[in-house]
Amino acid sequence: MVDVARWVDSTVARRIRKVGDDPGRRSELVAAATAAIDAHGPGVGMGQIAESAGIPRPHVYRYVESKKQLDVEVARLASADLLERVRPHLSRRGTPYEIVHGITAAIVGWAGEHPNLYRFVAAQKQTRSLHQARMGRSRFLDALLAAMAAYLRPTDIVPKAPDGVLAGLIGMVDAVVIWWLDHQDEPQDQVVDRLTRQVILVLTDELVQLGIDLPADTVFDPGA
Repeated sequence: MVDVARWVDSTVARRIRKVGDDPGRRSELVAAATAAIDAHGPGVGMGQIAESAGIPRPHVYRYVESKKQLDVEVARLASADLLERVRPHLSRRGTPYEIVHGITAAIVGWAGEHPNLYRFVAAQKQTRSLHQARMGRSRFLDALLAAMAAYLRPTDIVPKAPDGVLAGLIGMVDAVVIWWLDHQDEPQDQVVDRLTRQVILVLTDELVQLGIDLPADTVFDPGA
């Protein structure tokens, strides 16, 4: 059976897409979609999103080409918010455990505050472009590896984590965090500690592959 609402939406979209983009309204739409998913979950409908943004449903397609594009923009906005929570921990002084613990605590804490958004971002198909959109979940790992290498002077190596390493870490973190969100079967600080140790194992192995030995008691000092 033909989905009449979807057919009408797409037909109107083809007619009005030439009207042109409005960055302000587009931002309002993405913000409304993000807030709706945060409050009600990934299954929220386009009609509810449009209503929240104060935009007639057919006019949504003046600002985004498709629901898929809107999903990517929501993932980008949510990821940027999470990255802001993570960023301060990239420049702190401490051991590998202390630095990664701060990052992991920020991720788990944000997920606890925004469980629907976290599940939504985690459910997006993993691609190179989405890794870039998914906040800095890739970027912060690259930054962390680069920071570790930079602190281990006099090496000039500035590594970039391979896509496969990033995908594996993202999948591991997502699986642990979503299990915790769904079951609440251990305290948050225990989840953070376990994830911290697992992430350190992966990152340490990657540094070893790059010829960088990372003693556990190494203290990184960005201001040194």
